[in-house]
Amino acid sequence: LDLSNCSLSAPCAGFQAASTAAVIDLTENPLQESIPNTTFRGFTRLQSISLPLPLECPGGSMAWDTVTMQAAGQAGAGSPRLSDTAAGGPQPSPTSNPDSCLALPACLCPESSLCAPDGPGLFQCLCAGSSHGYKCLREGAFPMLLFYGTLGAVTTSLALLAWGTQRRKAKSS
Repeated sequence: LDLSNCSLSAPCAGFQAASTAAVIDLTENPLQESIPNTTFRGFTRLQSISLPLPLECPGGSMAWDTVTMQAAGQAGAGSPRLSDTAAGGPQPSPTSNPDSCLALPACLCPESSLCAPDGPGLFQCLCAGSSHGYKCLREGAFPMLLFYGTLGAVTTSLALLAWGTQRRKAKSS
């Protein structure tokens, strides 16, 4: 996705529609000094991004395999370490960059869920197996018959009650 020299001061509202992009070029744009990490939430296929020099790579430099500074004033990042960092796998040595070794988010998913990449330096928790609900704490299938049966019965009862009371008012006037 080539957005270079488009006079963007920030990613536009429709930027999330490009979440399937593998390469993004944002060079030569007057982007603000920091782009929130959540801007790239859902960009799981992103392999490379080029940014104006003052900007840091999304997720921090520790979320990427390679980060290069080019003479033209651009910062390019190689493929993100989405699978390793999100899954709690191998992480960079703390001695490689002591100032940013704590920038990696820890995967804090419950036992009944799996950690999955959700963009550079981001992850999401997906329910595993037959788990569902808040924090994947419920086992088995979602009780659809009970849920929709109760919802239908309550809706029908309220509709009949409203119809009966309105009918009485219509007859009296």
